[in-house]
Amino acid sequence: MNDRTPNDRPLDNRPLDDRTALPLLVTGATGVLGREVLRHARTTGRPVHALTRRTALPADPAVHWHTGDLTTGTGLDEALAGVDAVIHCASDPRRPGNDLPAFRHLLDAARRAGVRHLVNISIVGVDRIPLRYYRIKLRGEELLAASGLGWSNLRATQFPQLLDGMLGPLARLPLLPMVSRTPVQPVHPAEVAAHLVGLAVGDPVGHAADFAGPETRLATDLAADWLRADGRHRRILPLHLPGRAGRALRAGALTAPQNAYGSRTWTEYLAER
Repeated sequence: MNDRTPNDRPLDNRPLDDRTALPLLVTGATGVLGREVLRHARTTGRPVHALTRRTALPADPAVHWHTGDLTTGTGLDEALAGVDAVIHCASDPRRPGNDLPAFRHLLDAARRAGVRHLVNISIVGVDRIPLRYYRIKLRGEELLAASGLGWSNLRATQFPQLLDGMLGPLARLPLLPMVSRTPVQPVHPAEVAAHLVGLAVGDPVGHAADFAGPETRLATDLAADWLRADGRHRRILPLHLPGRAGRALRAGALTAPQNAYGSRTWTEYLAER
């Protein structure tokens, strides 16, 4: 589908071959997804720029690092100068209230810089699950669609690193609690990153097709796999999550079985980590 919003300035209609000297910028470049996006962006032959709040910049000759802060907007004009496309991976689930002001600052700076294409990563289920973080991500999609920029929005399913990080603290309890009857569909961030970069170097598509992992499993089954792989002996305590959120989760709101484009499974992730 294509929900692309017309730009209020002419889009850069040069052939892709004529854009190869124009930079790609990655926000959230030091995160789980951002690091993978940088790795794939390097393979395009395009100049690769990255934004970080750190003042001690990584020593990476293949990436031009910029110091900037999305939450305040500082440093964004310098970072976006001359940039052709932005891949926005920055997010803070621990302080989600920062995400929308940060995204507004990015959109404003992208308009000022004449950025051709802004690619945003979102989450499968943001329009179905009434949780605060998901509502914020959905509002971000709406801001992007109304921005006047050329844009693409990709919703992906859960990264295995997220589940792994959640299960570690829970496994310290006598029983490992996990939502019951909830299908999930983990997808490896490297595969999502490759798709994001492919979107960025192309023309804006609006809402891209969801991107999901290769298999749909119950969350309790993934937890059991994790315990075996980690050599831990715990019983799993299935929890019934009440309310609209629980009903949406049990109905498969976190999954997109028809879009199982990923190939790396949860079992493979556990064996590799």
